[in-house]
Amino acid sequence: MVDQQLAKTFEGIGEEYDRYRPGFPDAAAADIVPQRLDAVLDLGAGTGKFTELLVSRADRVVAVEPSVAMLEVLRAKLPSVEALAGGAEEIPLPDDAVDAVTVAQAFHWFDRDAACAEIRRVLVPGGALGLVWNHSDPTCTWDRACHRVAHPAVSAGADSTTASAAAELPGFAFDHRTEIAWAEQITREDYIRRWLTVSSFLAADEATRAAMVAQLNSILDADPATAGRAEFTLPMITEVFVYRADGSLR
Repeated sequence: MVDQQLAKTFEGIGEEYDRYRPGFPDAAAADIVPQRLDAVLDLGAGTGKFTELLVSRADRVVAVEPSVAMLEVLRAKLPSVEALAGGAEEIPLPDDAVDAVTVAQAFHWFDRDAACAEIRRVLVPGGALGLVWNHSDPTCTWDRACHRVAHPAVSAGADSTTASAAAELPGFAFDHRTEIAWAEQITREDYIRRWLTVSSFLAADEATRAAMVAQLNSILDADPATAGRAEFTLPMITEVFVYRADGSLR
């Protein structure tokens, strides 16, 4: 079940999210949209971190996002994209409007069944649905430790962020899953600031947030890969789940 209180924490941030959150590898967009299409929808588009990878892959790119602050950033940096306010459960597009729908780092916030019905409605029969998530590389001990500060369930092996990408989604047939390993250079300051854009940090009171940041700094001070360094290499894993709209379910 979606935690609406945590979901709403993103409504007031835009520039910070765009500056500090990681982007996505182009290979993820290529996996979902391998050939140029007429129209693609990026749903829950945020500030356009995945949307920008779609601009060269479709004649028309539409971005739908409920946060006004994030939409303002997206519109400023991607003026060619049709940016619309809206949610996954009520998409402001007509039936059969797009050839593919992408959802990056957002599907777990949706009401799954309602969102799937709406996505299926706006997709042409046989169109692609691509769900994308970045997550920590399990071999990176310091980043995994920092993830456990924000998401304690990870410590019990119960990180369910991608669990919403079920083998069967209503109205869709599973096509394939791809895992992409990549890395980025990031400063320690930006790494900490990135965590301040995560829902659990945004929802915390000031004292709790300060304590969580102190834990992050302790982890970075103790690990040989990060101790005393102003910048370091952060390995990432991007998971892509691709589905096809079932043309018989209309």
